[in-house]
Amino acid sequence: MSSATFNSERNSPPTPAAEPAAESRAAHDPTTPQALIDFMLGGWDSAPSAAVEPVRGVERFAARRAALSARFPAEALVIPTGHEKVRANDTYFRFRPGTEFYYLTGNTEPDCVLVMLPRAGGGHDELLFVEPGGRQDASFFTDRKAGELWVGPRLGIERSQARYGVAQCRPLAELPEVLDRACARSSTQKSHRLLRGFSAACDARLAPDDGDAELAQVLSEMRLIKDALEVEELRAAIESTHRGFGDVLAALAPQATERHVEGVFNLRARVEGNDVGYGTIAASGAHACVLHWTKNDGALRQGELLLLDAGVEAHTLYTADITRTIPISGRFSPPQRRIYELVLRAQREAMAAVRPGVDFLEPNRVAMRILTEGLFALGILRVPPEEALREDRQLYRRYTLHNVSHMLGLDVHDCAQARQEAYKHGKLAAGMVLTVEPGLYFQADDLTVPAEYRGIGIRIEDDVLVTPDGHENLSADIPAEPDAVEAWIAASLSASPRR
Repeated sequence: MSSATFNSERNSPPTPAAEPAAESRAAHDPTTPQALIDFMLGGWDSAPSAAVEPVRGVERFAARRAALSARFPAEALVIPTGHEKVRANDTYFRFRPGTEFYYLTGNTEPDCVLVMLPRAGGGHDELLFVEPGGRQDASFFTDRKAGELWVGPRLGIERSQARYGVAQCRPLAELPEVLDRACARSSTQKSHRLLRGFSAACDARLAPDDGDAELAQVLSEMRLIKDALEVEELRAAIESTHRGFGDVLAALAPQATERHVEGVFNLRARVEGNDVGYGTIAASGAHACVLHWTKNDGALRQGELLLLDAGVEAHTLYTADITRTIPISGRFSPPQRRIYELVLRAQREAMAAVRPGVDFLEPNRVAMRILTEGLFALGILRVPPEEALREDRQLYRRYTLHNVSHMLGLDVHDCAQARQEAYKHGKLAAGMVLTVEPGLYFQADDLTVPAEYRGIGIRIEDDVLVTPDGHENLSADIPAEPDAVEAWIAASLSASPRR
């Protein structure tokens, strides 16, 4: 099986030594005569390129691989990063490496696979399979999907080994043979484990094993506790996100739309980071009552609110996840402020509950109690809070559908494959990073809500580090108090060149 087979998810043809077969060409591709191939294969400077610096934190990636090795002794482990995904026909979404693969290697290139083969004396041999790159055959200029003159050079074997510190780097063409040997070994020893869903070719090559799901679970649970470098990366992503929110406030000009908001924030994400960490939610007016509104096709209207839920994903792939609800006119109306202050109170009290040893769900319980009592005081909930909060009723959820926390890190909803007893039903511990994000959402057609509140959706979200003696709000510098939000808007607009 050639390396092209392992890249098949991106529809890449086999590496051609001469003119590609007619069926592998698109209708607009030119022909490539042998004379051109012969001409293109010679006359290139072979001078060595600049030295490659090891990826930042290379020793931490190695320590993670060692911890994984200790967790699964005598078992072959296969962790692919995935491939570019088709957006339409022969165009592709921007590649984002698989979280688990990146967590173990720091490698951001597509198609690569980490294989850990058990050694007889204990531990694992680490093999990183990569595209060899270079200009050995015509594919470097004929393959517009992967050729380096079309999409840029790959690091290749030697440079990948220098950058990622993995003991052995091999060309992807050798991967099938290694996987076959891993399967043969596992027939007499413990089974191999494959992180499934990232490479169809690997999934087909290795028979499913009961241990595959456990590999994904262990990798998720390893990420529950962030080290100092990970927290530093999250701080950087949050600082960029803060600047992105400021960009949005400065762009609240007449005729602006949700699409303007998305574009302005996403510019900051691409300038300072890898991308946005998730689809930006720029929800104005009643759109804010749709929890994951990403169509972003509405107008910004004076007197309404803008719920902006967005995060910059750093070049190291750690992402912020921040929500602020902003009065488009610059000032909250009295009904808006009443609801905003209720949500903010729920958030602050929920955040105060974050400390080591408490249930992960405790901040949620605190926030739901505050919101339910507030809804009753406003006359929106007509039953006493103790009844509305009963597990067999949960009537408050008509106005707040989601829990207030999830883990945050390389994924916006990080550690999603962890066992519930280690996550949702587990205890908070120092080094965990989670969101605290209560919200209230009053649908425009909800007749149980007084008319002055209908169409209001408010969420306030911060990213919180559990410390040994409590917590730290990593996004505390982003204004959230209503007076501070209004002052922030005024200062941003006065400094904007648009005004």
